[in-house]
Amino acid sequence: MRIIAGTYRSRVLSAPAGMATRPTSDRLRETLFNVLAPRIEGAVFLDLYAGSGAVGLEALSRGAQSVTFIEKLQPALKALRANLAALGIREGFRLHTGSVGAFLRSMRGEAFNVVFLDPPYDASAEYETALGLLGGAAADLLAAHATVIAEHRSKQQLEDRYGALLRTRLLKQGDAALSFYALNGGDG
Repeated sequence: MRIIAGTYRSRVLSAPAGMATRPTSDRLRETLFNVLAPRIEGAVFLDLYAGSGAVGLEALSRGAQSVTFIEKLQPALKALRANLAALGIREGFRLHTGSVGAFLRSMRGEAFNVVFLDPPYDASAEYETALGLLGGAAADLLAAHATVIAEHRSKQQLEDRYGALLRTRLLKQGDAALSFYALNGGDG
């Protein structure tokens, strides 16, 4: 696993051992950032279920203003901290250790331009929780024209709508997929 482009291009990243997390493949991350390219420079990025931090670190490498990482699993936190240290990143990020649901229910005063979520394979109910909150009680965390992206198995069917969030695009690549959402189907 490596950073695809930008300041930290080609730098190798650590990943936690085991199956509790599933790092986004380099190929899928490249596809994701090709789609997001016009939105990343200066973006305020939220990486939910951050795991090793590969997606958020890619955003920082490509010019995001800041990234907030949310992760609660200790092996993933260890890998994420190691990756931040190895890349020499000391600013432009925040790390919240706890559940995504608790973060979304309690966080206020921040407006994210891009939100990425990729729950562990064995936690599929987390999609409903996170997307439901982002389309409802936590919708104020989304900046105008924000994009919310959920990585999931291509065979897993996510809803087209979660409250005010409407799916605007679905990209499949092998057995992985990316569902793009925007508030009320805006230009996400």
